[in-house]
Amino acid sequence: MMMMMMIMIGDSRKLSTLKNDPGNEVKLKIYALFKQATQGPCNTPKPGMLDFVNKAKWDAWKSLGSISQDEARQKYCDLIGSLVEAESGSSAQVSAQPAGSGATYETLLVTKEDDITTIKLNRPAKKNAITTEMYNEIIAALEQAATDDSVITVVTGAGDFYCSGNDLTNFTKIPENGVEEMARHGADLLRKYVNAYIDFPKPLVAVVNGPAVGVSVTVLGLFDLVYATERATFHTPFSQLGQSAEGCSSYIFPKLMGAAKASEMLLFNKKLTAVQACELGLVTEVFPDSSFQSEVWTRLKAYAKLPRNSLALSKQLIRSVEKERLHAVNDAEVERLMERWTSDECFNAVMSFFQAKAKL
Repeated sequence: MMMMMMIMIGDSRKLSTLKNDPGNEVKLKIYALFKQATQGPCNTPKPGMLDFVNKAKWDAWKSLGSISQDEARQKYCDLIGSLVEAESGSSAQVSAQPAGSGATYETLLVTKEDDITTIKLNRPAKKNAITTEMYNEIIAALEQAATDDSVITVVTGAGDFYCSGNDLTNFTKIPENGVEEMARHGADLLRKYVNAYIDFPKPLVAVVNGPAVGVSVTVLGLFDLVYATERATFHTPFSQLGQSAEGCSSYIFPKLMGAAKASEMLLFNKKLTAVQACELGLVTEVFPDSSFQSEVWTRLKAYAKLPRNSLALSKQLIRSVEKERLHAVNDAEVERLMERWTSDECFNAVMSFFQAKAKL
């Protein structure tokens, strides 16, 4: 009996610690709001008193009472958004520097040297995940590069990642008019973003310095050259997140690699190595990681010495054959995504992603 009492006292202390620790308290709140948003009010039996972790989770869920699933969703999004903002405020980031025109950016490093404009995604602490602000800045940087006197334009990433795709906290910022308004704004932004690549008038080169995910992969089909380090990977996990393809990949990928291989990527989330991506035509060439930067930039500086107008006009001839079709594909993909973003399937998949990251 004494041993049992000691165990119960010890477990009650663990439960108290679990509930009172600030980090765990937030995780419990995330868990509870997730359950309320996806399943409604708590409807499961109360765990035994010795099952202290599950009891803490049950108590947190039960404490939400009868608030609606829509309200729980909003509270969940608000909480995730506030946590991300707090974390972003303390994240290290290289100071953005202006290109030749004096433009400045918060999420990019844009420079011009040796007749090359370089657009470097600059959120290394977040694996260069693309926020709404970053989308707008990339569009602006591409528009600037299109009219400057550089010969070629390069897109690359700061740190170990090229880009981890969409920052999923974009989906937590629901405006007053609801998910539909968020989807419309997101669709307009994505359409404009992809059009910036379709319409870019100069040679555009991706220097893929690490793993690439989502939209950073799909738009690669709109680049003229894609150079990758051997440790790069290419992943489009759209169906895992209840979404669909974008960046004209539903058209370009089957043309590049065949329908079956494209479906492996776009439908079934297959992650490609750099060598595999090169074999399928998505990547131009793969380089050893140890010499990647030096080899690639030596080559790019040589390309930048070629006649500027000859390169631009030749690129525009190549693109003109498909340009109208690419715009139509972009419109169709954006319309499908707008429907996806307003679906319960997509919202629940995104919430499940955050829930997995916040597990106790």
